Amino acid sequence: MNVYVEAARPRTLPAAVAPVLVGTAAADAYVAWRFFAALVVGVAIQVGVNYANDYFDGVRGVDTAERVGPRRAVAAGLVVPARMRAAMVGAFAVAGVAGLSLAAAVDWELIALGVLCLLAAVGYSGGPRPYASAGLGELFVFVFFGLVATVGSAYVQDEAIVPASVVAAVSMGLLATALLVVNNLRDIPTDEAAGKRTLAVRLGDEGTRALYLGMLAASFFPLPLLAGTTASPWPLIAFAALPLAVHAARIVRAADRPPALVRGLAATGQCQLVFGILLAVGLAVG
Repeated sequence: MNVYVEAARPRTLPAAVAPVLVGTAAADAYVAWRFFAALVVGVAIQVGVNYANDYFDGVRGVDTAERVGPRRAVAAGLVVPARMRAAMVGAFAVAGVAGLSLAAAVDWELIALGVLCLLAAVGYSGGPRPYASAGLGELFVFVFFGLVATVGSAYVQDEAIVPASVVAAVSMGLLATALLVVNNLRDIPTDEAAGKRTLAVRLGDEGTRALYLGMLAASFFPLPLLAGTTASPWPLIAFAALPLAVHAARIVRAADRPPALVRGLAATGQCQLVFGILLAVGLAVG
């Protein structure tokens, strides 16, 4: 596998794709190029965040040989830090160009939101005080990969805040955050040793597992409200993803070693993507 593709962490990309699908489906209008531009923004920011995490954790020595999971390119010596930094900037530049096209067509105030997204993406693991190490990474993911991505994708279609997208954004945010929680659960031993105080390190193993299970279950709670908001039962079709959530929950709950949690990460991503597709279909049909 190409090292940059590997460093982009494909298993995490559902966190970028699903909210764009759901937000677009929640809107009344549909402009194809705006959908694809929003998708480019979401995916490019997710890839940029992953490159940034690889770069900053690599140069700070957070990623070590003891870490379990996908290889980190910088820490493994596969990519020199300068090139990973350039890849990070390139990914954010792609997001910026797509975002500027949407701002020009919809609302120039979107530029301010875009700048905030980029600052938050870099600040996750970069800067003098990375907020992931302060236990705030989950809040970032919920806000930006849940609320902003879902509501924003609907906004660029209808040029207004769509109530259904706000309700749906809660589900998408919880699922995206659950993906980060299981990732950080796997990394507790190495993060703690490196002094990286993620929320998982602060909560400990059992507390983090409980948080993950709670978020996974809570992501289904907004569906009845969404059916009421849209006056249609079709959004309830997303309940068909429940077996995937149960499967992911069983893996994470039973995992007794970090390698087993890699499967839990993949299962969570699959649940999020299927949930998002089903919810998007339900919103579009409804």
